[in-house]
Amino acid sequence: MADQEPNDSQGTPEGDVGAAAPPAGSLEEQLRQAEQKSQEHHDAWLRAKAETENLRKRAQSDIASAHKYAVDNMAESLLPIRDSLEASLAIENATLESLKSGVELTLKQLNSVFDKANLREINPVGEKFDPHRHQAMTMVPHAGEPNHVVNVMQKGYLLHDRVIRPALVTVSKAMDA
Repeated sequence: MADQEPNDSQGTPEGDVGAAAPPAGSLEEQLRQAEQKSQEHHDAWLRAKAETENLRKRAQSDIASAHKYAVDNMAESLLPIRDSLEASLAIENATLESLKSGVELTLKQLNSVFDKANLREINPVGEKFDPHRHQAMTMVPHAGEPNHVVNVMQKGYLLHDRVIRPALVTVSKAMDA
């Protein structure tokens, strides 16, 4: 240990003071810069928070508008059908044949609107009974396979792949021997 050279900073109070303490102006400047950066970050955070809130409100407004006007295209497509029905009722001396012809044309218009809206009918005569698409009203003995639709009382409808009204059906059951 005697071979070590003495270090000026070891054992002398002047070495510790000079190396550890930067000038006073420098600390104040660092504090001021840190406060300025802190304020800038706080302002940026407030702007980001406000922008996020604006986006949320705009999204809510868009969703509300979409719900409110979701049937806009279908309603617009139904107007000519209503016009056709009103025109047929306005005819004073319509014959049975002309009324039937008008109703058939109006039904074609309605079917076209249904196709555009992807609204399809469920008419399951002869199909196996499906409780997700059909509602059994009665069961009747039938010579064919049991649990099949033998009569449709009211057609059902699908919107895309969702049942919006099940078909009301009569289902077959095995005949008693």
